[in-house]
Amino acid sequence: MQRFDVIILGAGAAGMFCAIEAGRRGRQVALIDHARAPGEKIRISGGGRCNFTNLDIAPEKFLSQNPRFALSALRRYTQHDFIERVRQAGIAFHEKTLGQLFCDGSSRQIVSMLVSDLQQAGVQLYLGTAVSDVSHGDGFTVTTAAGTLHAPHLVVATGGKSIPKMGASGFGYQLAEQFGHRLVETRPALVPLTFSAGQVEEMKPLAGVSVHASVACGKTRFLEGMLFTHRGLSGPSILQISSYWREGQAVVVDLAPGLDSLSVLADEKHRNGRQAVHTALGKMLPEKLARQAVQRAHVQGNLADQSKLALARVRDAVHQWQVVPVGTEGYRTAEVTLGGVDTKGLDAKTMESRSVRGLFFIGEVVDVTGWLGGYNFQWAWSSGWAAGQVA
Repeated sequence: MQRFDVIILGAGAAGMFCAIEAGRRGRQVALIDHARAPGEKIRISGGGRCNFTNLDIAPEKFLSQNPRFALSALRRYTQHDFIERVRQAGIAFHEKTLGQLFCDGSSRQIVSMLVSDLQQAGVQLYLGTAVSDVSHGDGFTVTTAAGTLHAPHLVVATGGKSIPKMGASGFGYQLAEQFGHRLVETRPALVPLTFSAGQVEEMKPLAGVSVHASVACGKTRFLEGMLFTHRGLSGPSILQISSYWREGQAVVVDLAPGLDSLSVLADEKHRNGRQAVHTALGKMLPEKLARQAVQRAHVQGNLADQSKLALARVRDAVHQWQVVPVGTEGYRTAEVTLGGVDTKGLDAKTMESRSVRGLFFIGEVVDVTGWLGGYNFQWAWSSGWAAGQVA
């Protein structure tokens, strides 16, 4: 049996960061993952450029049954701390939009930085290593394909169910329940929305069309890009709202936020009433989308033929398009998992279990889910750092 001070399950962002911090404290650390390479989600993120954090980290941009739980870790290890780490590693980066920071080059630079830090911290990395059993008695015993490991501290950083083709599973949730922790119901988040066959058929000509849109569900609204797909809607604004949407709820889309389409149509009617309504509307929207909006408003003919009521219907079709999704594309394309290990059972400062001494949960496996745009990576760095100071 191999003995360590800390065993960490999951060599993703949170697991690697925790291992580095614990190793730097002189702890003997084993980091285990079934994947053949560490940091695979980091590698594929941000279109291969890794949106590694956000300049505007704030508690309201994280979803949880207890949104304030994340505050301690996020304040003690901030986005600025990680940015400085990236700078010291000589990795060039830029702000893309809305505070999102991306590598100028490849996301592999972030993975390489972390792997280098793991090596310098003396962490023993077990890759391509499946875990068959975890038990607790005098410390934690982890049975793996590479042998049996034992340590007084166990950190679960196995992530959620999103992107199963990369090996994602509910293993971390099973461990939580095994050790008596309650789970908050999980569901795909930051994921495209899908629609009924009839709705998809109606939107089929729009596949590939993108617009800057305001997308709302209840009182929550996001103003970002939106993309029509062969199955429904995607793009940043849709991924964001998907974390708040629930089955049966309507999504309200403003296809031309900040514009007064009714005034524009009235001006165009006065200027050139002979043009088709969709032609005039096409000066604000992509032509295919303009045509569909006019169809939804049940308006035909030229501008000159339209009453104020008819033009008001067109306005509503543009600024208050209401659709009811039937579902999402699921974990297959979801960027993260909503829900997870209930934060009531964890210490917000250390991420340690309140009921099982020496057991920690960090990163995506916990019921803390950030917005799109680097927030979830920052939660991984911050929660991993917090656990790494004490594990």
